Amino acid sequence: MWLSAWYRGRWWTWLLVPVSWLFRGLARARKFYLQNLAPQRNKRPAPAVPIVVVGNITLGGTGKTPLLIALAQRLMAEGWRPGIISRGYGGRGGDYPLAVETSTSAAVAGDEPVLIARATGCPVVVGADRRAALKRLLADYPCDLVLSDDGLQHYQLPRDIEIVVVDGRRGLGNGHCLPAGPLREPPARLRSADWVVINGEIATPLVAAPVPMRLVPRHFCNLASGARRALNDLGDWRQVRAVAGIGHPERFFDTLRQLGLTVSEHRFADHHRYRTEDLQFPADQPLLMTSKDAVKCRELATVSDNWWYLEVAAELPERFYLAFDQQIRRHRSRLATDRTEVQRR
Repeated sequence: MWLSAWYRGRWWTWLLVPVSWLFRGLARARKFYLQNLAPQRNKRPAPAVPIVVVGNITLGGTGKTPLLIALAQRLMAEGWRPGIISRGYGGRGGDYPLAVETSTSAAVAGDEPVLIARATGCPVVVGADRRAALKRLLADYPCDLVLSDDGLQHYQLPRDIEIVVVDGRRGLGNGHCLPAGPLREPPARLRSADWVVINGEIATPLVAAPVPMRLVPRHFCNLASGARRALNDLGDWRQVRAVAGIGHPERFFDTLRQLGLTVSEHRFADHHRYRTEDLQFPADQPLLMTSKDAVKCRELATVSDNWWYLEVAAELPERFYLAFDQQIRRHRSRLATDRTEVQRR
């Protein structure tokens, strides 16, 4: 209800604008304290490596996770050894910071960290305290660069580069901060980010030089067998059922329709923990889901061999990757110089 109201401009959200102003002021004060007065400000655990935060300023899905996966895969192809830290929303592991393996259950670590670990093969550590997660990651793994999945507002976390992802279809909603709108921080926050990535087309430009991104469907993958099905080989899928427990389910359902499918939608809350009774549908109809939902449903897939997830990839312009590579190399050189100067003292 709230997301719909914020992004569709319901009149009653204006009643909350005074509270939104208060939230905005508190957010600004919190940021100032954490960046300038907090005891642990600007302290990095050793070794000092470039830290890239990939986040957003809105509630609801923006395409942040596919972007982070694409960045990690590109960095590895260029010889970097990235490690990843994440909050681990939806996980209930209890023992944090927690190292995520490809075999780790999403119920323990959260859906997004497990998806990232399986898609990239990178070391992933989760925890609400991202500084503690960062410290463990650098202590346990030979990383020369860190990607933070979300954490833009976690100002205790040092960072060298900020990438903010915005959903092009929904933009910034009504432009108000919580609770009158979907913003965690004011729109002006975009100007201080190094990169603003727009997922899809956007009607009104938000910054001078945004980076365009699009999510491209690749194929369907069977949860039980791992078999793949090409997007041009869906002729016998007349009607399908689709579940989505993500921040912006409409994008997923629309993608399925663009592939020529007739879709019966079943929506769940973001990070929903699926149970068998949630997925009791006729066996003769394919059940489709996102890759994020698939990491939570894989253990339930024994009841059917007709469950599939859509694998997508984030595509960004080559000029972005080239500029990003130069940027992180500059930060690596700067950190190495700083480390040398400290050792000489």
